[in-house]
Amino acid sequence: MKVGDYVVRKSYGKDITFKIIDIKEVKNKIIYILKGINIRIIADASIDDLEEVDNNFVGEKDKIFNSRVNDVIKKVSKLRFVSDRDINKSPKIIKEKELLFGRPGKILHVDGDSNYLDECLKVYKQLNLNAIGVAIIEKDQPKKIIELVKEHKPDIVVLTGHDGVLKNSKDYLELSNYRNSKYFIESVQNLRNYNSSYDELVIFAGACQSCYESILDAGANFASSPNRVLIHCLDPVFVCEKIAYTTIDQIVSITDVIENTITGIKGIGGLQTRGKYREGYPKSPYIT
Repeated sequence: MKVGDYVVRKSYGKDITFKIIDIKEVKNKIIYILKGINIRIIADASIDDLEEVDNNFVGEKDKIFNSRVNDVIKKVSKLRFVSDRDINKSPKIIKEKELLFGRPGKILHVDGDSNYLDECLKVYKQLNLNAIGVAIIEKDQPKKIIELVKEHKPDIVVLTGHDGVLKNSKDYLELSNYRNSKYFIESVQNLRNYNSSYDELVIFAGACQSCYESILDAGANFASSPNRVLIHCLDPVFVCEKIAYTTIDQIVSITDVIENTITGIKGIGGLQTRGKYREGYPKSPYIT
């Protein structure tokens, strides 16, 4: 087996499809470093636990997540369509409604993995969201995030990448037991020093198994992962969709936000946050 091969772990029932991203020698033993194809996880395994598959193989856990993604996209699109319809049949109201236009919140999504970021940007586009993606590895995010915010002036900042609890860890509040949580926390702290308002600058931060409590304490509006579970790469996208399309005079329902994610309450949590959608009136007759 070599870097770039697709594999599954036999000891986990072949539930997740991985790509080999590195091969290391640890204590005279060859260890393969793995990256989940759909799920935000970095893992390692010995060769005797791995089975090579082709790039079309889909593990059982992957199938469950993929089905959930399709369901959420359909649900989001349907809810937005229904909310745009005016149930009041008054001709005057309908006429005024037709002249309304709106601008959803602008999103800056920073991720440590360009492949995952590309997948997120595709769905942002599918959901008609104004999103800018920048690939920066986790440890470099804290020192570059303010510069990016000044450049792009987003309403919502997403900080994601790879994370995970180290093997044999027992204290889930000790940051040294996480791969990259400290970088997400430092990035959030820098953002809050730049803009302390939770409503002006909305922040989502974290990845698989991230130290949820510490990320929220640092100043994030939303974070992962309350139960230290694996999250899907599109979870932050669906959080952003709800915030970006909720009007600024409303507080986003936290339960609605979480229900629209792939991994739900075990993977995503957060605080009361005001929406970023601004309605306008009247709509220009020159824009279709």
